[in-house]
Amino acid sequence: MAVFIAFFVLVTVIGFLAARWKAGDLNQLHEWGLGGRQFGVVISWFLVGGDFYTAYTVIAVPALVYSVGAYGFFALPYTIIVYPFVFAVMPKLWKIAHEKQHITGADFVHGEYGGKWFPAAVAITGIVATMPYIALQLVGMQVVIKSLGVSGELPLIIAFVILALYTYASGLRAPAMIAFVKDIMIYIVVIAAVVIIPEKLGGYSNVFHAADTYFQAKGGPTGIVLKPTQFTAYASLALGSALAAFMYPHTMTAILSSSSATTVRKNAIFLPAYTILLGLIALLGYMAIAAGVKVTSANDVVPVLFNTIFPSWFVGFAAAAIAIAALVPAAIMSIGAANLFTRNLWRPLVNPNISPSAEAANAKLVSLVVKFGALLFIVFLPTQFAIELQLLGGVWILQILPAIVLTLYTRRLSTPGLFLGWLVGIVTGTALAIIQGLKPVYTIHLGDSAYPLYIGIIALVVNIIVTFIVSTISPRKQLA
Repeated sequence: MAVFIAFFVLVTVIGFLAARWKAGDLNQLHEWGLGGRQFGVVISWFLVGGDFYTAYTVIAVPALVYSVGAYGFFALPYTIIVYPFVFAVMPKLWKIAHEKQHITGADFVHGEYGGKWFPAAVAITGIVATMPYIALQLVGMQVVIKSLGVSGELPLIIAFVILALYTYASGLRAPAMIAFVKDIMIYIVVIAAVVIIPEKLGGYSNVFHAADTYFQAKGGPTGIVLKPTQFTAYASLALGSALAAFMYPHTMTAILSSSSATTVRKNAIFLPAYTILLGLIALLGYMAIAAGVKVTSANDVVPVLFNTIFPSWFVGFAAAAIAIAALVPAAIMSIGAANLFTRNLWRPLVNPNISPSAEAANAKLVSLVVKFGALLFIVFLPTQFAIELQLLGGVWILQILPAIVLTLYTRRLSTPGLFLGWLVGIVTGTALAIIQGLKPVYTIHLGDSAYPLYIGIIALVVNIIVTFIVSTISPRKQLA
């Protein structure tokens, strides 16, 4: 606990000091919410990595591997597919956003198509998809705090009050600075784990043998090798997740805070180093099986494994690393949501004449509201709600991809086409998810063959078809 608290105090101090780093006028939204668009390759690498590989990743990926085996590794191809996408698409978006001073993805949509209602729909999609994502960072923090023997919600509330204060004070600079500490700590934890734990368990051959024996006894869709019936679900989950990843407000914010399009490209080249880290993290699920870990909730797998294998001081260090890995993305997510609300909802729909300083002040206030909304979510509602809503959030956020990505490559799309495509995609994805009991996969039957597919991909295909059909018969024009 002493080690945990010491590192938490360290990042709190860093969070408040960040206001003076790369000094800018934090009463301007682009300074507070995008760090002044001045983050170079190294800072952006840590920021995007800290934003993309979260505390819930460290908790949930090994938990899924522990529960089902090979199917849980879909996160690996997903994070391999995503970087060529980033390399090809995001520098083009960055150039336009920088030239026209866009702060959000919805700003880009407004700049290309005008109007206020469709950009507002894009903004609402981003905010709604992000809220349960923030709540899941709290789930990760809650799990590690519980593993230290601390019960109740008070430590979680204290941690998030501190996070709220230094994010309010320092904006995006705070998570950017803290990401350095977080990533170094996570690398130390994972490297120590993948070296020491297998050594204590008799080597990797024993780890895989124990996992294989366990899953053969368990039966069903589990195993250390994918079943043929899982191929299309696995592949479509990986592809859909990759396409959705940088549509979220927090990842978009991290990209737009970069200093140049070249910075974005270089990061797309270097960021796959995190995928190696993720693969090692996923293996903790198999290690837990080999170590004989038994838990009532799969989310407890990593903390229980560490408590079983490591001395208490390292358990505190690992818990601090995971908790800090919750703070960084939660801060960026709240900033991204606040930017969207202020720029694409409040300003066009409520106060078109808002001053730049009032705009920044409004975003700071909204970032507090977003964080405490997520905190109330975790305190008063079952965690399962956040998990299920986050799965839906992935389906929803995919539906803004045509408006942002396809617009970069064609001028033939119209606002009515994009709006109707978005609406049909949202309705289709939500309906299929509800039919499946909020599970992410829906099985399509063609003759005697069955193809389980990620619902987000199904909804996106419907969205794109509607968008192109309506855009073909409707001239490019703005909605009022």
